[in-house]
Amino acid sequence: MTKMIGLTGGIASGKSTVSKMLKERGFTILDADIAARVVVEPGQKAYKQIIESFGRDILNKDKSINRSKLGSIIFNDVEKRKTLNSIVHPAVRECLNLWKNEAIEKGKKTIIYDIPLLYESNLTYLVEKVIVVFVDPDIQLKRLLNRNNLSKEEALARISSQLPLKEKVERADVAVDNNGTMDETERQINELINNWNLEP
Repeated sequence: MTKMIGLTGGIASGKSTVSKMLKERGFTILDADIAARVVVEPGQKAYKQIIESFGRDILNKDKSINRSKLGSIIFNDVEKRKTLNSIVHPAVRECLNLWKNEAIEKGKKTIIYDIPLLYESNLTYLVEKVIVVFVDPDIQLKRLLNRNNLSKEEALARISSQLPLKEKVERADVAVDNNGTMDETERQINELINNWNLEP
């Protein structure tokens, strides 16, 4: 039986770093962010539905969706955000499911679902165990400000749009402390792989 593991965290908590470490160890990563980009490419069903709902003004010259235009529409409008999520989320789940089946056919022993909003989107039913990557709030804010060129208000708004990291840590099977060095994070990952007897 293939083991299904969830990997999540908060924005700028280092989830991508941990995902990369697991990938380097040969694990199959199903990345929800990549799936979300794939399903809105021209020709995809979700792409057509988004244009029907939001009009052609959100397109770039090459007919791809302008993510920042769409983002500015939904960021300030709860109903439009719900509309977009109702199109994108099922398509992402379908895409992840397809990738999962391909990995199982290839004989993969462990599949890691890399889903930023695992708890917020109620997707824990997809996995047996959950890894949460966390950092202290002040480090999270500092990393986000450095990474995304946001104002402090914008950064705090993005952080507060997610479930608090503290709550995610409480619900996790294992919490990876990413406040320290890369080596310390690596050590925790190796320990986790051994404890759970995970094989790629």
